[in-house]
Amino acid sequence: MPIGVICNGLAVALGGMIGAVGGKRLSEEFKQKMNLIFASCSMCIGISSIVLMQNMPAVILAVILGTIIGIVTHLGQHIENGGKCLAKLIPGQENTDNALLVTTIVLFCAGGTGIYGSIVSGMSGDHSILIAKSILDFFTAMIFACSLGMVTSLVAIPQAVIFLALFFCARLIFPLTTSAMVNDFKACGGLIMLATGFRIAKIRDFPIADMIPAMLLVWPISYVWTAWIVPML
Repeated sequence: MPIGVICNGLAVALGGMIGAVGGKRLSEEFKQKMNLIFASCSMCIGISSIVLMQNMPAVILAVILGTIIGIVTHLGQHIENGGKCLAKLIPGQENTDNALLVTTIVLFCAGGTGIYGSIVSGMSGDHSILIAKSILDFFTAMIFACSLGMVTSLVAIPQAVIFLALFFCARLIFPLTTSAMVNDFKACGGLIMLATGFRIAKIRDFPIADMIPAMLLVWPISYVWTAWIVPML
């Protein structure tokens, strides 16, 4: 039973609804300060994952190559177009801040914590990672919904699809990994979470959507680096 995935989806949906309804009553100063808090939380999660890195060259190579693939294939634009389609489902949301919506989609759907948590949940039945993520996502969705509106709740749909797929495929994926691959994967996700924090805080507009392919590349690159490259050094 994907309890963790369900909890995470409900947290985003409910948080988005509450934020959309009550957002107008909050001052702009409050919203801005809370965005900074969530940016710092994202950075904290990212840093705590990055320190698990075991093969720095492999992770850096995955991030560089993955981002190049994302830019060449216009992945960020495709995700933005998907966000626009979600916005069209809510009347009056045609003028949604697309940049913020893309950040929201990546934060909720492509974070290393969520992806790894879904795999762990499917493999061992341990839902604690996703439940902990749900608490942060609930409040994050509330604040984002103050600016984005009800469309924030709909982000729970692609999130659920991705996490459920990972949950049910976990028994196929996890046995193929090593501890080094898992730690490098977490570190790669941590880099994206760190970049997401900078973007939420509006310090630097990192292409976080284009960085997503790195999450797929880091598995084989980490394996090749550990199994073939390191023994030759």
